[in-house]
Amino acid sequence: MATKTQTVLVVEDEASIASFVSAYLKNAGYGVRTAATGGEALRQVAAEKPALVVLDLMLPDIDGIEVCKRIRQESDLPILMLTAREEDVDKIIGLEVGADDYLTKPFNPRELVARVRSILRRATPERAARESAQLKHGDLVVDAGRREVKVGEQEIQLAPKEFDLLWELLDHRGLVLTRDQLLERVWGYTFAGDTRTVDVHVRQLRRKLGDASPIVTVWGVGYKVSPARDAA
Repeated sequence: MATKTQTVLVVEDEASIASFVSAYLKNAGYGVRTAATGGEALRQVAAEKPALVVLDLMLPDIDGIEVCKRIRQESDLPILMLTAREEDVDKIIGLEVGADDYLTKPFNPRELVARVRSILRRATPERAARESAQLKHGDLVVDAGRREVKVGEQEIQLAPKEFDLLWELLDHRGLVLTRDQLLERVWGYTFAGDTRTVDVHVRQLRRKLGDASPIVTVWGVGYKVSPARDAA
């Protein structure tokens, strides 16, 4: 049986960028739809149910942050956000509202395709293999099936990649994982990617975990979770 072609919605108001991104995605075997405004993007998401959205931050009507918020109110549709600015604040805001990943313009279209493949691969049902698993670290409990994180009785809301990053770090507690290792294991990049992606997500994790944040510490070129005193 032929595999159904996955459709990517490219939301970009600059026609030249939308055109070359679409061309690379089509060459990679994806179906592609485009939208030049946030309003049109939301209509297509509702009507067409794409597999993933490539979403520009700056749009002429509704900005990408608001579009991402509205999509997240309805679904866990994977979102790769594009930003033309280098400031971490843009990336942090995008991750905060639920984007799975971000890419800063100008970018290599091959890297965009690689990130799309990685996000879609990790969004497939095969991930359910660990759905009954839980990890505990002191007062911190991470439930893979429910995609739920709690510190004591308080539930912590994490973006998808923040959750995956926390799981990977806890699953290898006591070991130092380099930024490149985390890029490969959490984002699926098998080439030298943008390690700032890891740092931005770790900062978000530490902020959201609050008093539990010291469990994630910087060790040279990577990060480490020290074993909890009362962890099994």
